[in-house]
Amino acid sequence: MRTILHLDLDAFYCAVEERRDPSLRGKAFAVGGSPDGRGVVASCSYEARRYGVRSAMPMGRARGLCPGLLCLPCDFSAYRAASAEVMARVRGVTPLVEQISIDEAFMDVSALREPGIQIARRLQDEIRNELGLSCSLGIATNKLVAKIATDVGKMRVGTGASPQAICEAPPGGEAAFLDPLPADALWGVGGRTSERLAELGVRTIGDIARWPEADLRRRFGKHGDFMARHARGLDDRPIVTERDAKSMSKETTFARDVTDGDMLRQTLRAQVRQVCAHLKKDGVCGGTVKLKIRWSDFTTLTRQFSVPHPTDQESVILPLALKLLDQIWPEGRPVRLLGVGVGNLEVPLQLNLWDTRPAEEAAKAKKVDATLNALRERFGESALRRAQDLLEPPFSNGEE
Repeated sequence: MRTILHLDLDAFYCAVEERRDPSLRGKAFAVGGSPDGRGVVASCSYEARRYGVRSAMPMGRARGLCPGLLCLPCDFSAYRAASAEVMARVRGVTPLVEQISIDEAFMDVSALREPGIQIARRLQDEIRNELGLSCSLGIATNKLVAKIATDVGKMRVGTGASPQAICEAPPGGEAAFLDPLPADALWGVGGRTSERLAELGVRTIGDIARWPEADLRRRFGKHGDFMARHARGLDDRPIVTERDAKSMSKETTFARDVTDGDMLRQTLRAQVRQVCAHLKKDGVCGGTVKLKIRWSDFTTLTRQFSVPHPTDQESVILPLALKLLDQIWPEGRPVRLLGVGVGNLEVPLQLNLWDTRPAEEAAKAKKVDATLNALRERFGESALRRAQDLLEPPFSNGEE
């Protein structure tokens, strides 16, 4: 039987800001876009949450709910550096780590003799005492239930203070643990699916587990099969470490379905920029570019292009990603999730031997990309932005 831990850094962006400016502690503040424009809240302190401020909320509305709210710009370089510190501690416990976002990771500690609850407490104390950051952990026999256990632990503490929660789902009792939780606590059950389930009288995860599987499949297609399995606490997905990964990708689940093409394209540009930065950091190049779209009904569509030669260049990957978006997105159709990935990774030997562009042009493009990445690392993601990126994208709802 496996022991899986899910780690989630509490109000991560705000915690990093408090760590470098202790005067922020105990104050209501938010990190995100400008309140004077179309900015949204990326993260907010627990003091701000008492006033009803939430992630993905327009910053102007947040200021209306909390008139004294302090608004800080995002500093992604600082957040990435803090994330790297945490993940180094996590990998010190086990090499079987799957980082799923800047502030979340799964760990497989099945091979360790120490009980999962003790590992969680020790790691939580280490991150708090040595790094000055708060985290919550969920423990279960699989990734699905471990993630939900983290959420349950946070809910039990409430929103008035940093949760520092630890919650364990008893082995063999996964279905009973999930049973009383609301249906939308299950991965993949968003607002629209939750409404459709409520129309059937299905309001809890236990209700989903007891509903006839054939009817779920008929009403929700393949997604119905996933719901039926997940509602019973079944999930056999392995931990996928960076070493195992054969692709690099970035996905954004929007807080609200997006129908605006400019917003989608801007989000895609930001994703490509991050993927390319990771490719360069790991010293690998990719031979395929893949786009992933999930519609509001949870139907998912993926398409990919092969590139003439393995690349890590934004100037090559971005046009292909934008072309894929234009090909598969019917203008105006609501998009719940957008993602881009680069696959068929390999370590380059002599890239210039395969580059069909003139040598001077290829070298210039690589130099420009390297300069842009260095500036963003030094001064933050917003230090340099393309003209098309002046419209701020919506934040995903993953940073809590």
